[in-house]
Amino acid sequence: MTQLITHVSPKSLTEVLQAAGYRVNETEQNGIVQLLSASQGIGYAVRFGNPAVEQGSYVDFTFSCALRVQGELPKGVAEQWNATRRFARLSLQGEFLVMEMDVVVAAGVSNDHLRGNLELWDRLLQEFIVYLRDFTQAGTAQTAKVAVAEQEEVAL
Repeated sequence: MTQLITHVSPKSLTEVLQAAGYRVNETEQNGIVQLLSASQGIGYAVRFGNPAVEQGSYVDFTFSCALRVQGELPKGVAEQWNATRRFARLSLQGEFLVMEMDVVVAAGVSNDHLRGNLELWDRLLQEFIVYLRDFTQAGTAQTAKVAVAEQEEVAL
């Protein structure tokens, strides 16, 4: 019978990530531990959520990727993602566009389930970058069309 995982710790989750081939650094800031890793050159953090009964363990965690916005972000970028994608959500937090995905282990999950969530996160990170590139290009093209239309109105 498969042993179910009902809580994770920084150490246990580091082992899962490393077994999947990811480099992991554990950091602590203001007493809060998080794991830092990257996929396809895109950095992300693993933040722990609700504490489990066992000291230093948690019943959930969040994958989080924050990208600094340079210049103006096209309107609707987060809303469009959230309306068309599942599992990970986008939000604008100050000057950062943040993608997050929660993982809950509280009721007991298999190691394969954790690995599956990691693979899903990796896939979503790849989609996120393509989405931003395509959305930005479409936004730039739309802005150019609006500028051309305004010039035509002036000419009339």
